[in-house]
Amino acid sequence: METIINGFSITVNEEGYLTDFSQWNEQVAEKLATDASIELTPRHWEVLKYLQDEHMKQAALSIRRIGKSGVVDIKEFYQLFPVAPLKTATKICGIPKPASCI
Repeated sequence: METIINGFSITVNEEGYLTDFSQWNEQVAEKLATDASIELTPRHWEVLKYLQDEHMKQAALSIRRIGKSGVVDIKEFYQLFPVAPLKTATKICGIPKPASCI
């Protein structure tokens, strides 16, 4: 389905994940973060960039893998994205919901 976020027309699935990464930009991310009650800080952006890079490498994302990444530990990941951290972070950074998320 198509929706407008911060003036940008984007296509999302029934769960609100972007279906076309090329439609993602920082303004879209800011709105998705606001919807999740998160104010993005430089640290959030570092983690989001890491997730996007891993997705581009076609790496399977999981909380465990992120915790072992050296980029962010699990405790901090949960502090940055307190509710359903992996689902929330991947939605904000415009990539599909990981298979490890129910």
